[in-house]
Amino acid sequence: MENAMFCYQCQETAGCSGCTRVGVCGKQPDVAAMQDLLIYVTKGLSAVTTALRKKGDTVPAEINHLITFNMFTTITNANFDKEVIMGRIRMTLDAKKEMFARLENKECLPEAALWDGTGNWEEKAATVGVLSTKNEDIRSLRELITYGIKGISAYSKHANTLIRDDEDTDAFVQRALADTLDDSLSVDDLVALTLETGKYGVACMALLDKANTEAYGNPEITRVNIGTGKNPGILVSGHDLRDLEMLLEQTQGTGVDVYTHSEMLPAHYYPAFKKYPNFIGNYGNAWWKQKEEFESFNGPILMTTNCIVPPKDSYKDRIYTTGTAGYPGCKHIPGDIGQKKDFSSIIEHAKKCAPPKEIESGEITGGFAHAQVFALADKITDAVKSGAIRKFVVMGGCDGRAKSREYYTEFAKTLPKDTVILTAGCAKYRYNKLPLGDIGGIPRVLDAGQCNDSYSLALIALKLKEVFGLEDINDLPIVYNIAWYEQKAVIVLLALLYLGIKNIHLGPTLPAFLSENVANVLINKFGIAGIGSVEEDINLLLG
Repeated sequence: MENAMFCYQCQETAGCSGCTRVGVCGKQPDVAAMQDLLIYVTKGLSAVTTALRKKGDTVPAEINHLITFNMFTTITNANFDKEVIMGRIRMTLDAKKEMFARLENKECLPEAALWDGTGNWEEKAATVGVLSTKNEDIRSLRELITYGIKGISAYSKHANTLIRDDEDTDAFVQRALADTLDDSLSVDDLVALTLETGKYGVACMALLDKANTEAYGNPEITRVNIGTGKNPGILVSGHDLRDLEMLLEQTQGTGVDVYTHSEMLPAHYYPAFKKYPNFIGNYGNAWWKQKEEFESFNGPILMTTNCIVPPKDSYKDRIYTTGTAGYPGCKHIPGDIGQKKDFSSIIEHAKKCAPPKEIESGEITGGFAHAQVFALADKITDAVKSGAIRKFVVMGGCDGRAKSREYYTEFAKTLPKDTVILTAGCAKYRYNKLPLGDIGGIPRVLDAGQCNDSYSLALIALKLKEVFGLEDINDLPIVYNIAWYEQKAVIVLLALLYLGIKNIHLGPTLPAFLSENVANVLINKFGIAGIGSVEEDINLLLG
């Protein structure tokens, strides 16, 4: 029977092989088809912009932003609104037509660059999806590159929002997207392009880190309240710090409090956000628990990026989206890069709601991004040299619904007391509330921030390499046991591989989009491995 759809870009894909009837995330086949078509036309536009650059032309920033926004829109759990996605296809076709007119030699362009949008879009989408590449290894590498670029695009878009651009990264993104259309490229060519994707992953993470720290200061050690206040509130989820900043500015004096959820927790670590008296704390846990936590919050929820779970009818009218996020029937707050968004509608909604129901109390500690850890470098170095700290265990990445992810809680609990966990991303919710204690005042869980802040984990490793005078980063007392879920985790992995880090354990399953041969390349060249039992992996990683 012919598949209604095919998608295997996230860790929870059906049967660890691919969603064929409806996405585990809730994505419907017609939405999946339009996402496939959006990626296709974005690759076509990228082929045109790449050809323009080859002849010395410049590509306007708004075209670069359009491409990264498109790719971010198709990340898992970001946008479920078919009409919005179709609108972006039309925008992309219009932009391509304009760029296309500037080219004299059009003969070498791929079909995606030539297609003008005529005909039945559903029928077209069925011919350009993932399975349109017949060779399994070529398909695997093309998708690995495409998913890595989705991750780059997410980080770039956040930097763009803070008026930061990197033309070199934009040019690479577009060249790489165009190369995934090139049937002349071999497996070896695509393996090289995959590693180059990791290189630009590091560059775009550095760009975003600079944008965030210049705008909001360097994250610092912070104790974050996980209880509630007595005022009505707005809950902010996703990743976009600029959206949070604008909301905090507009809620001053309104009697409405603001809380973070899931990946927005690290906003509390930035000095700039501490001046807002109504920025109360963090409510709840990782993204996948939102169906119960959004219910009890009582007030409206602002989804700034991916991490949407199809909402229950009981709170759907309280969901607002903005930026790349979207869900049919939910209110969307518009605003382009550089524009000030109007959050008055969600603020007025909040005023009419009951205060959030308290679901827990206490505090959690975070703020261990690279600048803060560098400030503790002497203390950390002494602890390592004395043997008080035997190993650092990088446990960054994503959380998810699968029961198999309980492994990460048990792993953290079972780790010897002379080990320290380095984390970034929502994977931390599996262990950041556990009473794991400290080592000489150094907490045993050092939270660097969002998945967007994984760059800090790389910088910390490089700093320790320098401090200990090592030639090989793999000689550090650091091991990697990373959880993944979606495409930002893919670019983090590729970035780590580009930096030369080996023997990374990745779970709870290896990606379904890795063919056997491609997986073997990663295993043989970089020592990538899946997870086993907690006891086996602790013995293997710690010796």
